[in-house]
Amino acid sequence: MTGTSETGDLTGTRDKNYDLIWYVEACLDNALRLETYIQDAEREHDTELMELFHKAQSDSRKGAEMGKHLLRERLSG
Repeated sequence: MTGTSETGDLTGTRDKNYDLIWYVEACLDNALRLETYIQDAEREHDTELMELFHKAQSDSRKGAEMGKHLLRERLSG
């Protein structure tokens, strides 16, 4: 790896747009992963963990929606 940073010349996508795309994907991936954790907590009848994971999942979905909205605005302009 070289010490230079990629600023869109190689990928055709500017760093800030790539970062936003990555953020949305990470939020969506997290929401999916948390579904497994919720099911595990349900199986163990651990309502405290279920509540925590449901909140985290909701926050991840909200972050993804906010990111998608921003991405739509930026790419359409």
